[in-house]
Amino acid sequence: MLPAAIMMDQQTVSAIQGFLGSQAKCVTSIEAGLVRDWVKTSRILVLVQNNNEHGLLVFVSSKPNVTSTADLSVEKAFPINEHFKCEIDTSGIDVFAGADVYVKVTYQKQKLLFELPFSPRTNTFVAEVTRAAEASSLRVGPPPSFTWLQAYVPLNVPHTLWFDLSDDNVSHHSVGSTSLKSGLAFDDNFSELMTSDNWPSNTELKKSDSQESDLDNSENFGNIPRQSIAMGATPLAARESVVKLQMTMREEDYTDLQNFRVFIGTWNVNGQAPIISLEDWLAPKSDLLPPDLYVIGFQELDLSKEAFLFNDTPREEEWLHAVSNALHPEAEYKKVKLVRLIGMMLIIFVQVKHVDCIQNVAAETVGTGIMGKMGNKGGVAVRFDLHSTSVCFINCHLAAHVEEFERRNQDYSDICARLVFNQFKPPKFIKDHQQIYWLGDMNYRIMDLDTDQVKGLIDKQCYPTLLEHDQLTIQHGFKRVFVGCIEGPVRFPPTYKYDPGTNDWDSSEKNRPPAWCDRILWKGEHISQLCYRSHPSLMISDHKPVSSVFEVGIKVVDNIKYRKIYEEVMKKLDKLENEFLPQVTVDKMEVHFERVTFIEPVSRFLTIANTGQVPVQFEFIKKLNDTRYCKDWLNIKPYMSFIMPGEKCDVELEVYVDKRTAFKLNSKQDTLDDILVLHLEGGKDLFITVQGAYIPSCFGSSLDALVRMPFPIREVPTAKLIDLETHPKEIKAKEPPFEIPKELWLLIDHLFKYGLTKEDLFQQPGLHQEIQQVLEKLDTGKPEHMPGSVNSVAEALLLFLEALADSVVPTIFYQRCLDCSNNFILCKQVIFQLPQVHRNVFLYIMYFLKELLHHSAYNKLDPNLLATVFGSILLRAPPNDDLDINLPGVRRNQQLADRKKATFVYHFLMNDW
Repeated sequence: MLPAAIMMDQQTVSAIQGFLGSQAKCVTSIEAGLVRDWVKTSRILVLVQNNNEHGLLVFVSSKPNVTSTADLSVEKAFPINEHFKCEIDTSGIDVFAGADVYVKVTYQKQKLLFELPFSPRTNTFVAEVTRAAEASSLRVGPPPSFTWLQAYVPLNVPHTLWFDLSDDNVSHHSVGSTSLKSGLAFDDNFSELMTSDNWPSNTELKKSDSQESDLDNSENFGNIPRQSIAMGATPLAARESVVKLQMTMREEDYTDLQNFRVFIGTWNVNGQAPIISLEDWLAPKSDLLPPDLYVIGFQELDLSKEAFLFNDTPREEEWLHAVSNALHPEAEYKKVKLVRLIGMMLIIFVQVKHVDCIQNVAAETVGTGIMGKMGNKGGVAVRFDLHSTSVCFINCHLAAHVEEFERRNQDYSDICARLVFNQFKPPKFIKDHQQIYWLGDMNYRIMDLDTDQVKGLIDKQCYPTLLEHDQLTIQHGFKRVFVGCIEGPVRFPPTYKYDPGTNDWDSSEKNRPPAWCDRILWKGEHISQLCYRSHPSLMISDHKPVSSVFEVGIKVVDNIKYRKIYEEVMKKLDKLENEFLPQVTVDKMEVHFERVTFIEPVSRFLTIANTGQVPVQFEFIKKLNDTRYCKDWLNIKPYMSFIMPGEKCDVELEVYVDKRTAFKLNSKQDTLDDILVLHLEGGKDLFITVQGAYIPSCFGSSLDALVRMPFPIREVPTAKLIDLETHPKEIKAKEPPFEIPKELWLLIDHLFKYGLTKEDLFQQPGLHQEIQQVLEKLDTGKPEHMPGSVNSVAEALLLFLEALADSVVPTIFYQRCLDCSNNFILCKQVIFQLPQVHRNVFLYIMYFLKELLHHSAYNKLDPNLLATVFGSILLRAPPNDDLDINLPGVRRNQQLADRKKATFVYHFLMNDW
């Protein structure tokens, strides 16, 4: 049997390309399991290209290892055009989502279901096919003919059975007197589609639609021949996964689409209070029908320093109250969720009659400021299941300024990568939802036109011409942001920037060109936009609110039909389970990481193959007396999964040494070695060893050790480094210790020379590659000059201080600092009681920050901002792994402590000492 879901080796790729000949190119390929009712067989999916046309071929191999074109035959061929769709579907299998994914290939009414393990390789394949489909949708001119695909159709199968060369519906084609639809069962029922092992013969084409299906006859095991187990057609005999798989395959038999009306609104309120009614926005008179669902996003809810630094604001309650009072009067609503990060807030309301239909509600936030600490830009999101459809709403506020469109693109990518709903097992990302809606102040501007040209085109309502210069339209066209998302036609004036209180364009000295900063996009099936508009009558902000109303199709379960099908599935499963025991092989029992450095992830892969005859659920479990299944510097993805017989799962082991783990590795209190326990549900445990070599770094060292190193840390012998970290004051040296670490001096000296007047210092993130170069410079002394931009050096400074073995103000002084934070004299007394090197470093940093504030006219730095950023780094709480920061009481205490730390540092910035 072919191992499923691995990318092709070079020999197989060569055989596929040889089969295709010179007229077509193999773009990408992957092995997968074709799910047919109760069995799964191996197939090879190949994306092929001919000039600008693409197709998807489904290959069957006659050998486990493909060596030549003779081993391959094409089973099915699909042209990639407007009728084609390829998508990853995890709906209905949440228990094991992340272990297996189901890729649905749809062409008109034809549907195939393939099973692949959750992996980057699967995502890459689907992404390539999706890009091909998107490229097809962007074609202009006459539709492609796809005649070149005919070369790959087997001679004994009529071309009309393979793909539709015309644009007619597939059900219009026929062979003899039998329609393709009835003969091939290409309707919406997965189960009927998958009952035949091969493409149907002429006899099979004449079967009646009324013939009893395999599921209808629960005693029929004809589709699960025992002999096929050895050949790779494997019974789906694990109860939980098979039940969910079978129910997913027959979902359309027990669900109906029910239309819901969804209102989505976004408004950057510029820090203003809700002193006006919001009815013209949320319930305009033209909206006669009340929405079933309200999704309302705000940006810049509060522009005060208090909100920016401590995420506290009375505006949350004020705007929530204003929204609640302005919802449609013809329905009663209940709040589903509110989530806020600084000035970004997202509120979801639903009609009371639908409350019980919403499940698995979760909210998350992502800040895209420096080191992820600043949440003035980023995104907030809410996800839930509405009946049987998963929905995700993301309210975002991306980077400002006309020239920063690439930073906006990066903010979008960061939100997609980092916004994870960790409440689920495995976690859910934005992309793992059937319907996705983006809203917010995306800040994309109009470029290459001056203000007068823009206003002139607006006066003529030449919006299509203006949109040709719109950065979002351009970047979306390049597929750099919001790939796969749709925005409706924009037929309203730009929503930014206005003089507050008026409908007049910006008359300030900057005279900004108007722009459509505020947008709404969506992705998913069964979504119809009814309107997309702005609301110029609301004038308290320099933005205008935007809204859109959608009619969306939601899958609703018919409980009677569901129970009937569920009972059929369970009855058959009762006869299949308990036949086999789980068995796996692992390709390596020892995993080696040669060279690991600070904050540079290193990955290795091991393969777990199911060599038994039943599905296997595995999980890495913690050892006796351990709190985790692996050490803190190791991450395993997936740490639990589900493997069908004959299939395999690629497991990624990633070593990542950060500020939490660096000191123990530097001082050899810990080493890069671990023993992992791989547990098989219902089977035995396997033991896997992990080993590696960590290269010491000044990041994660102690101040006492660093001031006693006259050379870069890479030149210090290991034995001496251990002594420096464990007994620094007992080591006799020819030279006295430095007053401060040389590494700290190099960083601050560089910022002093080149960064005093730099705007947005300690606010704008650096580049990871440049930060790595700065680390290398400090650890090795090479190159001679400090590499990287000022922002990268600034972030490296923060990272250096944050990674110290003990904070600049040692943790034993932490509580005293908080207790005396309101009294500068007491604060000074604490500082002058610190160990000498800690005191020197603290005062040195304060001198530097005060110098920065002397240049605030140029760098725009504020003492409150610096106090907040450095307060959280210089004063570090003693470690307490048992605290859950998400608990309300703990969160309030943390916010209070953050205020006190900022106040403590603020004293030294504003007073002489």
